[in-house]
Amino acid sequence: MIKVIPGAILGAIAMFILGFIFFATPLSSIHVDSLEDTEAAAVQTALAASMPADGAGTYVVPEPSASRAQSELYARGPIAMVHYNSSGFAIGATGSLIGGFVHMLVSALLLGAALYTLSGHVRDFGARLSITILFALAASTFTLLGDPIWYHQDWTHHVYRFIANTIMFVAAGAIIARWFLPKHIDSDDRFGAEES
Repeated sequence: MIKVIPGAILGAIAMFILGFIFFATPLSSIHVDSLEDTEAAAVQTALAASMPADGAGTYVVPEPSASRAQSELYARGPIAMVHYNSSGFAIGATGSLIGGFVHMLVSALLLGAALYTLSGHVRDFGARLSITILFALAASTFTLLGDPIWYHQDWTHHVYRFIANTIMFVAAGAIIARWFLPKHIDSDDRFGAEES
């Protein structure tokens, strides 16, 4: 199992690089719309005037379960789900980059643990990669494609993130599956020392 840790670190690095390509290059403008400067400033002013002065939260506006009046407003539209943060932060802030890498590393470690558990039964790279791809597709489908269905959000944003996250996850899994899993594990030694 220890051998999976460097694989997870390399997998997280691959995820980080791919994440940079998808979300910090001109590609990142594919999945979001933008407003003109004056419109953006007007919306930001309205947010500051209408939302809490401190903290962060996700708000459905209007919130249909809050009152009958908001339920009617929701049915009429327009509606929004606002991921709100009262404090701004610099794009590419160090804290976000470190936190993001740790998030990717934890994900890669969990994937590595899952692949390690299967490695005694699934010994060839092709089968391990197939499992990784199917797992990535299942996880991304469930976590990212529900919002357009349940909350009627735009498909472009969520499909882009679905594609990006699936590719990032598969890259990490391919690295782990190809170079960092034992060829064979005895069933009695599933989480113990690897055979040499």
